[in-house]
Amino acid sequence: MPKTSAGLLLYRRVDGALEVLLVHPGGPFWARKDDGAWSVPKGEYEPGEDPLGVARREFEEELGSIPPDASTAPLGEIRQSGGKIVTAWAQEGDLDVTDVRSNTFEMEWPPKSGRMQEFPEVDTADWFSIDDARRKLNRGQVPFLDRLSDVLGEG
Repeated sequence: MPKTSAGLLLYRRVDGALEVLLVHPGGPFWARKDDGAWSVPKGEYEPGEDPLGVARREFEEELGSIPPDASTAPLGEIRQSGGKIVTAWAQEGDLDVTDVRSNTFEMEWPPKSGRMQEFPEVDTADWFSIDDARRKLNRGQVPFLDRLSDVLGEG
C-alpha cells in the first residue's frame, strides 16, 4: 500500500501576479538542495483519516500558523516518483513567512555516530511566482500548479 499525504497549496495575488506558498524540508539531507526540493505543505495520513483535515493540521504543524479561513478547491492527487500519493487543495490567503515555527523530528546525525539530533521538519517557507515554483517544487508536485491555474480559470 503506497503512503498517502495531504496538503494545502496556499495562493495569493501580488500586483495582479499569482504566487504560491512552498516549504523547504529541514534536516541535513535537504540543507544544500534548492531547485526541486521544495514542497506543498503536507503530511502523511492513515486510512480512515479525513485528508482535508490532515492537510490543515500539517499546514499548522509545518508553518506554525493556522491556515487562513477560506474555502478550498480540490486539486486532486498525484503520484510522486517514490510512489507516495499526494492529495492537495488550493486555498487563497496570505501568510507572513518570516517566522516559520515548524514541528521537529529526531534522527541519528551524523550517520552511524550514535548521536541523535533534532531538526525542524520545515526550515523555511516562501512565496514564489508560478514560473519560479515550477523550478523549486518537487517534480512530482508540479502538476498541482497546472491544476491551480485551471481552477482559477487561467489555464
